[in-house]
Amino acid sequence: MPASVLFMSVSVDGYIADPNDTLGGEDGNRLHHWGLHPDGETFRTDGTAGQLLAEYNETGAVVAGRRTVEIVDHWGGTHHGMPIFVPTHRPPGKTAANYPQVTYVQDGIESAMTQAKAAAGDRNVLVHGAYTAQRALEAGVLDEIQLHLIPVLLGQGRRLFDVLPREIELEIARVTNTPEATHIRYRVKR
Repeated sequence: MPASVLFMSVSVDGYIADPNDTLGGEDGNRLHHWGLHPDGETFRTDGTAGQLLAEYNETGAVVAGRRTVEIVDHWGGTHHGMPIFVPTHRPPGKTAANYPQVTYVQDGIESAMTQAKAAAGDRNVLVHGAYTAQRALEAGVLDEIQLHLIPVLLGQGRRLFDVLPREIELEIARVTNTPEATHIRYRVKR
C-alpha cells in the first residue's frame, strides 16, 4: 500500500538547516554529501545512496511546506517530474501561477495529503519540510519517516521536530549504515 514518507537528512543533534537556513553546514550541502558525487553537484546512482535516491525518485507526488517550496522556487514547477501539493493558510504568491503542477491547498494538511495520494496512484507520496511533517504527524497522515542521520553536530539552526502535539511511537522498518550516514526508516505507529 502506498505511504506518505518524510525523507530528510538531519544532523545528530536534530537540525535540518544551519542558522542561515541553508541545507546545513557552511557550504549549504553538508547534510546532503551522502547522496552527492564528489563534484557536489550530481546525485549518486550507485551503491546505497543510489538505491535510496531511486526510492525517493519513484514517488508519485510531493507534499511540501510553503516555506520549503518558495525557498527553492517550486523546484521549477515539478519535483522530479511529480506534482507538488502545498498546504497553506494563504493564497499562493504570484510566481506559483508559472507552475501548473503546483497546487496550493488551503483547507488543511489532510486535504493536501488526500489530493497527493490520489495523484500518486500506487506510488508513495514524498513529504518535505519540518513544519509540514509536524502537522502531518499531528493530523495522523504521515505514514513513514526516512531519516538520513549525518555524523555532524551543527549546534544550532532549524530543528526537524521542534513542536509535536504528543509523544509519537515509531517502529524501525530498516537501518542501513554507510560511512557518510545512517539511514533509518520508521513506520509511524497508530
